[in-house]
Amino acid sequence: MFKQLKGFLVLSSLLLAPFGLALAAGSAIPGTVNYVEGQVSIAGQPVTPQAIGSAQLQTNQVLQTGQGRAEMLLTPGVFLRLGDNSSVRLISPNLGDTRVELLQGRAIVEVTEIFKDSNLAVLLDGASARLDKPGLYSFDADGRQVRVFDGKASVQADNRNVNLDQDRQLALMPPFKATRFDAKAQASLDPLYGWSNLRSEYEAEASMQSARTVFVGGGSYWDGPGWYWNPYWDMYGFIPGDGIWYSAFGWPFYSPWLAYSYRGYGYGFHGQGFVAGARHITGSALAARGGSESARIGGGGFASRGFAGGMHGGFGGGGHR
Repeated sequence: MFKQLKGFLVLSSLLLAPFGLALAAGSAIPGTVNYVEGQVSIAGQPVTPQAIGSAQLQTNQVLQTGQGRAEMLLTPGVFLRLGDNSSVRLISPNLGDTRVELLQGRAIVEVTEIFKDSNLAVLLDGASARLDKPGLYSFDADGRQVRVFDGKASVQADNRNVNLDQDRQLALMPPFKATRFDAKAQASLDPLYGWSNLRSEYEAEASMQSARTVFVGGGSYWDGPGWYWNPYWDMYGFIPGDGIWYSAFGWPFYSPWLAYSYRGYGYGFHGQGFVAGARHITGSALAARGGSESARIGGGGFASRGFAGGMHGGFGGGGHR
């Protein structure tokens, strides 16, 4: 789909850049609802697709689904996706301390990028799972289970600490021991996994369009790595500050400086990226490789900010409403 959309994204970026499309809304904060379908509510009040971009959970409010699904943003590059008949409470919306509690049903958390000092945790059934690395994490409140498709989590339960790596799961009941599971087999049977993969692809496409708009528009459009509103897609997209970040599904998220020179799809369950096994390819690494990628790296970047050195200058992004 990325190849099919390449021409469209280039054209739309050129047409929409003068109007500041990618930066039309302020940066999202943890608890921002980014997509809904079917029956979804916040604190008992229905959330419609028209509310996307402005609907946000306040501290201790609950996002709930009936026959429906929802996507909520946490820190930049982190997506929480809620399945049918599920509910999640926003415990702490702080960027340095972001915690949610799964009260009912199932949720999948996709971590594309996580900052070193972030405390990102999901609580359920008296346990707390800290997500330590980029990856894909599944939570089942009814089944009292945590699964790590990719990444690393530290689970505190029953006065114990259990580390979970890729393809490991933990039942939140005695003996509280990690066991291995078949991630690919489980993924093929899980509708929420499939829906999350599709949402991740859409997010990457929206991010690509917004990144190209930033590139065309110049430095005044760039407010650092973070969430950028894209009215064409009616959702926020994540734009990193340096190089390329791949989601656990293998979909690429490009910094603006590479938005016109991408190739490959990533590395997850959907194929192999052009740097085998890499979650993040830095600008300096791409510059060393030369070729079409490095052609976008030369120079000082916008506002004399270099690309190759990285731009992790905070959690900003987007403009202001």
